[in-house]
Amino acid sequence: MCFNSRQRGDKTMKAAVWYAAKDIRVEEAKEPVIEAGSVKIRVEWCGICGSDMHEYLAGPITIPVDQPHPISGAIAPVIMGHEFSGQVVEVGEGVQRIKVGDRVCVEPIINCGTCDSCRKGLYNLCEKLGLHGMSGNGGGFSEMTVVKEHMVHKIPDHVSYEQGALVEPVAVALHAVRQSKLKSGDNCVVFGLGPIGLAVIQCLKASGATKVVAVDIAPERREKALSLGATHAVDPLKENVTEVVRELTGKGADVCFEVAGVEPTLASAVDCVKQNGQVMIVSLWEKNPSIAMNSLVFKEIDIKGTICYRDIFPAVIEMMADGRLQSEKLITNKIKLDDITENGFEAILKNKNEIKILVTAQAGE
Repeated sequence: MCFNSRQRGDKTMKAAVWYAAKDIRVEEAKEPVIEAGSVKIRVEWCGICGSDMHEYLAGPITIPVDQPHPISGAIAPVIMGHEFSGQVVEVGEGVQRIKVGDRVCVEPIINCGTCDSCRKGLYNLCEKLGLHGMSGNGGGFSEMTVVKEHMVHKIPDHVSYEQGALVEPVAVALHAVRQSKLKSGDNCVVFGLGPIGLAVIQCLKASGATKVVAVDIAPERREKALSLGATHAVDPLKENVTEVVRELTGKGADVCFEVAGVEPTLASAVDCVKQNGQVMIVSLWEKNPSIAMNSLVFKEIDIKGTICYRDIFPAVIEMMADGRLQSEKLITNKIKLDDITENGFEAILKNKNEIKILVTAQAGE
């Protein structure tokens, strides 16, 4: 993809482009051109995701830099942003389900469709997995973007564009909860209270969990967790999480969700889960952790990782529409694209009150 191009006849737009860690530039990019089977979307809002933060701080992690992505064919620099909603402004030849004017959100997974996982319907486990807004071909931190029709999901009129931008991160959370062994009445612990961890709490309560213990060092995030349905909040720097959980449950947690991506939280999750319990790994990791293997053996703990989501966007949209998931409570700020570095990425680093910041490239929003 060629950036800063103003060749004759090319339309340009404003976009946030990743060049390297701590090097995201808001600049003019080519406006994408519609293709057969694809949909052009005027992006209304796009959220800054935890994976965006990883790329900003320590990337490249998933962004292709040494060789083009095997599906998109793109290589850095790339337009970022994969949690977004907007309005359809143009449809390509052969598009039947989506029409101009539809209010939509986007499932940003890029998959090959031919590997063993894809053939089994496990498209989030594609051998060549990528994300629109990470792996090239455009992204949501822009004025316009083009995606395949099958990636597009309509949102009801009473679901705001802001809520629509949160369908993607909430889908990560709901997928993790549904992939776990959780049963109605179970007790859970959530380690890490960023946007995904807080969304996990909402999904746990909506799925019938009884006690939900929220663990984080930031008091602002513990307070937010309690407002979203957590029954207890623990500061791991001041309290022994395992002792608190065992006192509350009598046996340890049925399921622990690790959503922080740091070694101490993984160790704590393994320690406070009950015999034959489960630890769900929902986070991305910048460094490989060590783990107490004998704890897994002697307690017969089941550890399972989850990545992204599959076949779950419709459920998330329905749960938002009927109020079971109040994702808008995660939003703490809305900013312009021009301010994405200072008031977006850096603000999240510096201020633990910031949970989900939404970004728009549109004038007048």
